[in-house]
Amino acid sequence: MVQIGSNLYGISEMKIEIITSINAKLKETGFGSVLACNDVLTSVTRLGHSVLVTECGSLDDLNGVVQRNPDLVILAAKYMPVENGNDIWFSEYFAQNDISFSGSSRETLKYDSDKVLAKTHLANLGIKTAKYFTAIPGEYQTEESLPLSFPLFLKPTDAANGNGIDDQSFVKNFLEFESKVLSLYTTYSQPVLVEEYLGGREFTVAVTKSVRGKMSISAIELVPPISSGKLRILGATVKAHDTETLKEIAIGDIDSVRDIAAASFQGLGARGFARIDVKMDNAGICYFMEANLVPGMNRGTSYFPRACNIANAISYDKTIQLMLDESFERAIEKQDFNSRLNVHVVRCAV
Repeated sequence: MVQIGSNLYGISEMKIEIITSINAKLKETGFGSVLACNDVLTSVTRLGHSVLVTECGSLDDLNGVVQRNPDLVILAAKYMPVENGNDIWFSEYFAQNDISFSGSSRETLKYDSDKVLAKTHLANLGIKTAKYFTAIPGEYQTEESLPLSFPLFLKPTDAANGNGIDDQSFVKNFLEFESKVLSLYTTYSQPVLVEEYLGGREFTVAVTKSVRGKMSISAIELVPPISSGKLRILGATVKAHDTETLKEIAIGDIDSVRDIAAASFQGLGARGFARIDVKMDNAGICYFMEANLVPGMNRGTSYFPRACNIANAISYDKTIQLMLDESFERAIEKQDFNSRLNVHVVRCAV
């Protein structure tokens, strides 16, 4: 068995835990079900490490991880919901307990959970994103009072996996607008994100970046099937049934898609890996749409590993290695620091 430590970094086997929430109904982004976590476990095990999957549903579960003191935790979900209490964000919890974790910090993950916040932040950096506003039922009384003209596209501000997105998300008049705002607000109990409609092609981009600054960018085009309403909408039903087509991007378009994805990754302060969604307008200009900082990792169906394979012929196991390079490097630096500290303490004691 090849050990990534010995082969790439000159260290021995690491103790690693893949952390996920015991609540499988989270609307937030994440690696996916326990089966997806097991796909990741298999790949990391092949890299020569001791790995287990831990489902966390209580503070006792988290305390157990801290007591085991793994070299690295791979975060397959963003947080653990707490009934009648504040959600516990895994990145924040493990940072407080001095345990190295994969992916972005709690501060950066807010851009994954809040599409409006991400769009505002990147727009302030000069990165193109579709014009938008938010709405609640009854906030706008007439078409003339709307900040943008029709057609518009409506979706939840923080739902993942295409939830809340369907043919009715594309609205052409005020009556359709009011109906979809009410529907989304009733379901998600939050202001609805309303965007100018971009009629061009749709892309998703898998990005990884190591501590040393090496970036891998895998961009592909997503083509949803034509719906009964004669639209191509990448919504929950399409994603659940995997009826969209994933394909390579034509050479003439690839640079603009990659460039905005890389700029968005950097602008958000993402760490290690992220999936960036991009869309073109009818003139072929690219716009940032949203960021997924804990992307799905199901071996057969998730966009991140499939993008790596389609765009750059990167295998699933290699994709996992690229995603974790940055967190491995940080864990190794911590091990080296602790080793030097222990040696210093021993010498002082002598």
